[in-house]
Amino acid sequence: MTELYLNGRFFTADDRRRAEALVVVGGRIAYVGDEATARRIAGAAADEIDLGGATVLPGIVDGHAHVVGTGEAASQVDLWGAADLDEIQRRISEWAAAHPEAPRIRAQGWNHGMLPGGVPDRGMLDAVVADRPVYAQAYDFHSIWLNTAALAEVGIDDDTVSPPGGTVHRDAEGHATGYVDETAMHRLVWPLVDAMVTDADRDRDLEAALRGYREAGVTATTEMALDEGDLAAMVRAEASGTLTTRIAAHWRVQPTGDQAANLAQVARAAELATRHHSEWLRLTGVKVMIDGTVDGCTAAVGAPYADGSTADPIWSLDELAPVVIAADAAGLQLAMHAIGDEAIRIAISAVEQAIVANGPRERRHRIEHLEVVGPDEIARLAAIGITASMQPVHADPSIQENWRAMLGDERVERGYPWPEMTEAGAPLVFGTDSPTSPYPPLPNLFVAATRRSALEPGPVANLAHYAVPLETAIEHATRDAAWASRAEHEYGRLAAGLHADFIVLDRDILAVDVDELLEARVVRTVVGGVVVHEASDAVPTPTPESERQVIA
Repeated sequence: MTELYLNGRFFTADDRRRAEALVVVGGRIAYVGDEATARRIAGAAADEIDLGGATVLPGIVDGHAHVVGTGEAASQVDLWGAADLDEIQRRISEWAAAHPEAPRIRAQGWNHGMLPGGVPDRGMLDAVVADRPVYAQAYDFHSIWLNTAALAEVGIDDDTVSPPGGTVHRDAEGHATGYVDETAMHRLVWPLVDAMVTDADRDRDLEAALRGYREAGVTATTEMALDEGDLAAMVRAEASGTLTTRIAAHWRVQPTGDQAANLAQVARAAELATRHHSEWLRLTGVKVMIDGTVDGCTAAVGAPYADGSTADPIWSLDELAPVVIAADAAGLQLAMHAIGDEAIRIAISAVEQAIVANGPRERRHRIEHLEVVGPDEIARLAAIGITASMQPVHADPSIQENWRAMLGDERVERGYPWPEMTEAGAPLVFGTDSPTSPYPPLPNLFVAATRRSALEPGPVANLAHYAVPLETAIEHATRDAAWASRAEHEYGRLAAGLHADFIVLDRDILAVDVDELLEARVVRTVVGGVVVHEASDAVPTPTPESERQVIA
């Protein structure tokens, strides 16, 4: 089947940035360019699809996301944008009243800056829900807040020992406060909560994420913390033909304190990479968390925070280097969460050791976030080809107050320096890190192009000189994100031979005022030549309904 798309404004994210027609044959792009050539290649029998002058972009490739978690968050109490503790309590109380049958309450999206002193306490949750466990995940997913019933459910008490790299917080009398962060959350809370999640829950959450992706124009994504349960859900979706977003995944490797156990996790990832390498689901690498976050003062920084505190990295260089060397030797990509400059230095040094140990080879290792980074670190990572994977929405000025207060010095003037990465020669990739941030890509691109808030009007731009041109931002969120997951020959551009993955917008975002990005809609999403989303008021096409597969 051949389809000829005409009367559109095509932005290709390729060497030929603009085009006026597109030919699709068997789900792949046969030609993109001028209309006359497109007609000759398509032939007289092609189905012509008139786009009515609409703007077409390559499908968005989210460079950093947690897919099943994105769907899961949609069913929880939404604390995003809550102004203060009263608002948090009101939302949780209302949800609890509306769901009396729920055995426990899960919430997500609170920010430290919403709370008195920036520190949560179980009593604040007990005051509104005391009879059921409440688990409230911070917006950055690096800490969690439990009420007394939840502490009892997971077995955390005053005597619970904090694991290396994490903390079960206690008050002055030594009582557990209900605030648990980093590896303490990963080891003491998440496994027990995950054990309560069924396969049906995961399937439902994955479908919710895929539905949101279809509507928002995300045709491929980069999963950054894959585990057995989420992988199984993805495999089931692939087998049933319901995966409508392509997934390139990184297997989560947790620090255990035992090198053999750490390396066994890498071996498991290598095994899974040989098994899962289809056009819909690929395991391409491993993910490690070297530090925490600035908001929680758990990011490993070279100079103390404003309160004089420091944070140790979750992985030391001595612990991390063998993992990086083993993954590199196995041909896996490294994705390393490193927010603070000290963590970034550890990540770079580990890759340097892998280069020495394993010799010349093609590498596409990445550092995720890079929020507190200096020129020296940027030069070092660029010199060895490390990709800078960054999330514009994290720089939204409406969520920066606490971030800036925790650093409290000149470092706040260098937050999220995207252009410095490319100027130094490093590949730059944009993503959302959903559900730590909203997954829709157009608001994310707005922040990238303006450094202004997509979440609320009013805040002044956050270091406006670090904004990037909108066309460049789109390329970082399509072409470059595909390249960073070794998929540049499959998707990310509108180019001959690639999958026909593209989106149609309700306006030309490259011609109108950039503020219209916050109002723009995706009216059609096409993946592999198949229409997987079409708005009810989309421009009609002459293609017969019987010949078009539309996935609702």
